[in-house]
Amino acid sequence: MLVLSRKAGESLVLGEGIEVKVVEIKGDRVKLAISAPREIGVWRKEVYEAIVVTNREAQGVNLESLAEMQKILK
Repeated sequence: MLVLSRKAGESLVLGEGIEVKVVEIKGDRVKLAISAPREIGVWRKEVYEAIVVTNREAQGVNLESLAEMQKILK
């Protein structure tokens, strides 16, 4: 893990086209502004983890049950 120190108004660049800027530091809170291409997802970690769990649960859907549900809905 790389650890960097930045002051308010300073930035860092990740790869091509991703910039993270420290907007404000207030007490134990840091506000960040993230500029990234639209095709790159940017989420808070807890939201990303929820997305991963939901996707894994969706992969476990029984295809036979899904086919039966489609018949019922027709």
